[in-house]
Amino acid sequence: MATDRLPTLLGFAGALAVLAGLVWFVGVDDVLDVFSQARLPVVGVILVVAALWLSAWGMALRTVLEAVGAPVPAHTAILVFTAAIFSNNVTPFGQAGGEPLSALLISEAADTEYENGLAAIASVDTIHFVPSVGYAIVGFVFVAAGAVRLGRDLRFAAVAVAGLAVALPVGAYLGWRYRYELEAAVAGAVTPVVRLVARVLPGRSPPTEAAVAERIEGFFGSIDRVAADRDTLLEAIGFSALGWLCLCGSLWLSLFALGEAVPVAAVLLVVPVGAIASVTPLPGGSGAIETVIATLLVPTTGVPLAVATSAVLLHRGATYWLPTLIGGGVATTLGAGQVREREP
Repeated sequence: MATDRLPTLLGFAGALAVLAGLVWFVGVDDVLDVFSQARLPVVGVILVVAALWLSAWGMALRTVLEAVGAPVPAHTAILVFTAAIFSNNVTPFGQAGGEPLSALLISEAADTEYENGLAAIASVDTIHFVPSVGYAIVGFVFVAAGAVRLGRDLRFAAVAVAGLAVALPVGAYLGWRYRYELEAAVAGAVTPVVRLVARVLPGRSPPTEAAVAERIEGFFGSIDRVAADRDTLLEAIGFSALGWLCLCGSLWLSLFALGEAVPVAAVLLVVPVGAIASVTPLPGGSGAIETVIATLLVPTTGVPLAVATSAVLLHRGATYWLPTLIGGGVATTLGAGQVREREP
């Protein structure tokens, strides 16, 4: 167990080091002074908005699960999505690192095959890119229109938004156009690994190549069902867009709690761009996301760096630690249920 926890502990140590470095660079006294001016009633509203974000994205997961034939009640979808966010927040590389655990939690809660859970969370993660790019484009257009010139940070934001706007449709087209070739390639690459791991694990017999191929085919079949259902896509994108709006609202309210009323366009830009930093090898991108958002807030809103940093820490306190704490409890409960089922 200690060996399994070591990467997580090292990741959190790295995230805390980055956060400490950010606060030290800005000035510890300055950040604490700004924090002391926070209006507590507004902080309470931030927590409510964070809960609405989790609910909206949980409903997006519920919509996708219905499409793959594994329906769950709304409250179950919200709780299990919170557990999925927890898994992303405690593993390196954000969603890429947490998706395997998230799929396991979803399959347990929805009483479905693992590949359906993996397809569901992968579909939801992909769907989230659509409104995020839309918000980022709208935000950048309005921010750039009011800027005298594009500084280095805004040029970085422009490149990030342009990259997302191009990569999303191109990746979606290529993935769909060559989905059968992709399925065959994944099966060829994964099968030897799965069989090798099964040989190493005690009490496990290696699955046949046909069995592994069947599970992979089930995964891609679930992806196909989601992609081909227009009503499912529109509904899921709608819930995703609402969730992104809540995330942007959380950051705006964090600034407002500290006495700053900034243009809405600024948070529409910096929140999606900041989310790109979740791919860093830190738990949930913690440390990297705060640094990127705080750095972008200064040129887009004109607030002092100490205010921007304090607002980001307040915003992330609600949108990172709230799902981490609640989701950790849900994940533990689901994991305990799996252990009980496997006991003779």
